[in-house]
Amino acid sequence: MEYRKALEKHIDNVFNIVQNTVTTIYPKYYPKEVVDFFCQLHSRENITKDIKNGNVGVLVVDNQIVGTGSREDNHITRVYVLPEFQGKGYGSFVMQCLEDTISEQYNTVMLDASLPASHLYEQRGYRTIKHEKWNVEHGVVLVYEVMEKTLCRSITDICYEGKRFCPRVNTENGEVNGETIFCYHQRGNEFWAEYSGGEISRGYMIGFVEQNGALDFYYHHINTQNKIRVGKCHSIPKMLDNGKIELAEEWQWLNGDMSKGSSVVTEL
Repeated sequence: MEYRKALEKHIDNVFNIVQNTVTTIYPKYYPKEVVDFFCQLHSRENITKDIKNGNVGVLVVDNQIVGTGSREDNHITRVYVLPEFQGKGYGSFVMQCLEDTISEQYNTVMLDASLPASHLYEQRGYRTIKHEKWNVEHGVVLVYEVMEKTLCRSITDICYEGKRFCPRVNTENGEVNGETIFCYHQRGNEFWAEYSGGEISRGYMIGFVEQNGALDFYYHHINTQNKIRVGKCHSIPKMLDNGKIELAEEWQWLNGDMSKGSSVVTEL
């Protein structure tokens, strides 16, 4: 899997990805007037102009172009993945590539989100800064949100800001399970997270990110038995084929039986 700069020879690929996705997916959520509006907005002419300006990228998987993304300054636009390739993490991978590039020049990134999609961007750390409306044909009004996210500088190989994780494997002396959700944050090499679910009522983590993306942190939480547990952990990241991060963790309780354990958590 590789995200690379789109060239003029990719105009047809990008146009077909966008038009295919819009005409297949959007009718489930929007009236015909809005679907037609997006088809016109992402015309071959506009795509050609953006590619010539160097603002467009393509996602290549097994030598096939399956997705695309664009940006203008720090504004992300036109992120699409072919319908048959959705649900594999490819869209998140394109978003991360765009955010990493933008972070080299800007401290924040912006995008326009439909109301149904806004919660997906919230999971990546975006917040709504204003609501907008656009009048399309026959009195139909398109309502969308302008969203913004603060970026962390790429001083580490991996940036965890806005990512969510869930345990896949854990030793018996651990307390987190597949119902526990971790929400990660990062600024520079500082790392923190909140987690809850399963046997965990509320928990927090704080530590540092090494240059290679490894994590060293302390954690503490209140479990469903109203007991406070405290521990420390070292996590080593691995990039999966779908662009997601997997963390192999070695941890130790610092209260209770002081036992050690291991776990594997995977990005959602």
